[in-house]
Amino acid sequence: MNAQNQSPYYFVPQPSRHPISASIGLLCMMFSLASWVNGEKLAPLGVFVGLAWLLFVLWHWFGDSIAESEGGQYGKHVDKSYRWSMSWFIFSEVMFFSAFFGALFYAREFAEVALGSLDSKLLWPDFTAVWPNIGPAGLVSHFKSMTPWPVPTINTALLLSSGATLTVAHHALREDHRKQTIIWLSATILLGVTFLFFQGFEYFHAYNELNLKLSSGAYGSTFFLLTGFHGFHVTLGALMLTVVLVRVIRGHFKPDHHFAFEGAAWYWHFVDVVWLGLYVVVYWL
Repeated sequence: MNAQNQSPYYFVPQPSRHPISASIGLLCMMFSLASWVNGEKLAPLGVFVGLAWLLFVLWHWFGDSIAESEGGQYGKHVDKSYRWSMSWFIFSEVMFFSAFFGALFYAREFAEVALGSLDSKLLWPDFTAVWPNIGPAGLVSHFKSMTPWPVPTINTALLLSSGATLTVAHHALREDHRKQTIIWLSATILLGVTFLFFQGFEYFHAYNELNLKLSSGAYGSTFFLLTGFHGFHVTLGALMLTVVLVRVIRGHFKPDHHFAFEGAAWYWHFVDVVWLGLYVVVYWL
């Protein structure tokens, strides 16, 4: 909606069933997941049912929010709240990835150095503090580490290109060029999906040719946690952009009122920045 058609008040929605409904789905999914880990036969079905219920609730919850936005209920005050909320959410994601980068830094710069010191030679005389390694006790199967070429470098080019296409799409929307917005936003999603395809190929290569697994010591665990959670965030970002694309096709958003697009774009650019740090720290150093 245009600025003059927006509500001048802070919109407060009516009491909703969605939060409690989403909580029930999450509870079912988490309880079933814990049961699955402990070998319960019907637990996978419970995980699927809980996830399906959660997605069903989110579909209607987001649909209500979209209807409120398109109905002109969201004015500048709600817009400001959404911007602050998205900013703090992305900050929490920064802290999330910082924990894994910190674990990798500690393993390389402190734990490995301590295990290779003179004081530890009596316990592990054959251990050399060279990254990556199979640990001082030799309990980890031998593996090969990942190199930055070719797949990680290709994926870096894909994500950087997706950031550029998304920026072009945003500028097109601000100029009210809807067709160009659709084209460039579609290109962004396609680049993200291609990234995920190459990451799947990389994992297949790591497991089957390099013997690199989640259980391959500190290197394997930090590698798969960092790249795996990043891939999960790329998947979420691609889903967010897909919803935005559908809304653009349906005629939603105006040049001066499109925070859903901006919020998804912020998230996607954050994912790009995380990958750049990951690419340097994990694949090159």
